[in-house]
Amino acid sequence: MGAIQKSFKEHQPPLSIEEQLENLKNKGLIIEDEEKAANFLNDVSYFRLIKAYSLGLKIKNGDYFEGVSFDTLVQLYLFNANFRQVLFPQIEIVEINLRCRIANYFSSKYGIFGYENSENFLNSKYHEAFLNDIQSEINHNLNAPFVKNFLETYRESKLPFYALVELFSFGTLSKFFKNMKNEDKKAIATSYSLGYTYLESWIESIAFVRNICAHYGRLYNAKLAKTPQLYAQYVEEGVGNIRVYAVLLCLKHIIPNDRHWINFVNTIAHLFEKYPAVDKTKMGFPDNWDYLLTHEIERKPKNRR
Repeated sequence: MGAIQKSFKEHQPPLSIEEQLENLKNKGLIIEDEEKAANFLNDVSYFRLIKAYSLGLKIKNGDYFEGVSFDTLVQLYLFNANFRQVLFPQIEIVEINLRCRIANYFSSKYGIFGYENSENFLNSKYHEAFLNDIQSEINHNLNAPFVKNFLETYRESKLPFYALVELFSFGTLSKFFKNMKNEDKKAIATSYSLGYTYLESWIESIAFVRNICAHYGRLYNAKLAKTPQLYAQYVEEGVGNIRVYAVLLCLKHIIPNDRHWINFVNTIAHLFEKYPAVDKTKMGFPDNWDYLLTHEIERKPKNRR
């Protein structure tokens, strides 16, 4: 029997702004102010707005549900943009702090060039890939003043770990931590009063969300490709780990629960009030979301996903 031939779709031709609006109206989307909608589509592409924020608001490849308006999509888009902008600085705090703690600990224990020795890590294959990655980063940053200084001034002509770590992306930092020996991961995690298996999982998820923020991506109604391991108490509260709220809980346990964090939580509450079209459950927020983000929980010895 011959192979079944797959049928491919044809790409659609480009549409003018007017044609885009007409297409949306034909699909049942309510557009109360066409001039305002046209101006918005001239600033934010049809693909970025309509394709991403129509999810769950229309039949797949079909019409919009009754009552869905262009303003609904704009609210979701603006909420996502504002949420992303207030979340990114929280991730920055964690990223910078984690770089510091890993660099200080690892350099003190293994020396400033200890990162070159595969015996200081769990997996030699991953370590080899790491060395290739950082060499690429060094090559890309040869003109950076601190890189030039170490390569041209010091006898070894290479970067000590406490400087090299500044070239790491958060993803590279996550991979580095994952390949550290368990005793070393435990030492870093203990400084946050965490178990290392939790911290390892959380770093990976936070790095994933960080990249979405950095590339102006969608966190609203998005599922995480890298899911964090949650405390059983959160699971019992109905919190799942596939939405961005789970990452906020991880950040809560790493960032000091001080006025800065309280302001962040209050800002999210304000955004929910400002954009009533937002459905918090699409981001994994439970009814008591703000309480869970601002109060300590009694941790139990065992956990489940």
